[in-house]
Amino acid sequence: MMRAGKLVLVLGMVVLAAGCQRLSGGPNYAAPLPATPTTPVGAGTLAPLDPNAAPPVGTTTDGTGAPADLASNPVSAPGNAQQVGRTDLLGGWKLASAGDNCMAFMTLTTWSGGYRANTRGCSTPTLSGISAWDLNGNQVVLKDGSGVIVAQLYSSEPGKFNGQTSVGSPISLYR
Repeated sequence: MMRAGKLVLVLGMVVLAAGCQRLSGGPNYAAPLPATPTTPVGAGTLAPLDPNAAPPVGTTTDGTGAPADLASNPVSAPGNAQQVGRTDLLGGWKLASAGDNCMAFMTLTTWSGGYRANTRGCSTPTLSGISAWDLNGNQVVLKDGSGVIVAQLYSSEPGKFNGQTSVGSPISLYR
């Protein structure tokens, strides 16, 4: 019995070693890829980012090129706007605005201007720049990394928020 066990063990090791490409060196062995030459990284000083800089001309619907000032000129609440609590917004959401469809994720981690948020798969700078969210009464406010309001939304039905971005586009947040 002991001899049969040893025989099975030895045969198993032989089969394992034969199946290993590193030990076989046969025709199926993949050779390592050659190194790819790269250009050296240049040295220099970058200008600091200006969080108050206006977006490129032509990014708003009014033709002025300046973003809408949602902080001093908020989007008005619809008549059927529902009350919403912080925990109602936690987790993953689908985000749609101006032909861009992506995901938004909201947490209760405190961050400048509210709570931490991030987006995934957004192609427009407006949506990909969302870094925070907050509640202002029954209004959901989405902000960028410098605390500038990106969008304001209201809930008119459970699990769905509609509003406007700072560049004047309609925006929806839904599950």
